[in-house]
Amino acid sequence: MSTVVENVTEIVQPILDKHSFSLADLEFVKEGGGWYLRVYIDKPGGITLDDCVLVNDELSEALDNMDPDPIPQAYFLEVSSPGAERPLKTEQDLKNAVGQYIHISLFQKQDGQKVFEGTLKELSDEQMVLDVKIKARRKDITFDRKNVAKARLAIEF
Repeated sequence: MSTVVENVTEIVQPILDKHSFSLADLEFVKEGGGWYLRVYIDKPGGITLDDCVLVNDELSEALDNMDPDPIPQAYFLEVSSPGAERPLKTEQDLKNAVGQYIHISLFQKQDGQKVFEGTLKELSDEQMVLDVKIKARRKDITFDRKNVAKARLAIEF
């Protein structure tokens, strides 16, 4: 259903641009017996409920007025913030996360584990450096970006 995601991205982007919001993610998935179109939006300082309602109303109207319908089956539209632990999917997301606490999952183990959390200190095309707390001390660990399966913001406890 990637064509649905591509089509809706083209429709929602002008709406987001008009309000100075950014598209954090968009997915069209089947859960249980229903289809869900989920649009995750963001802006500096965070998204409010009113922002979500605004985009929901404008996107819903735009989709309803399209001919042919870009989504032929019935679906639920959900517009929300990406949350405090938002995924870091794009290069820009990662650049914006430098200096923040993140969670990464690796394809292959490094230092005996596949999951790390720490402050993203440095980012290059080939590597990323995390300041990781190991027991009572801190250590900089360098990761090959090709080995990073997923990254997201994290909350430090």
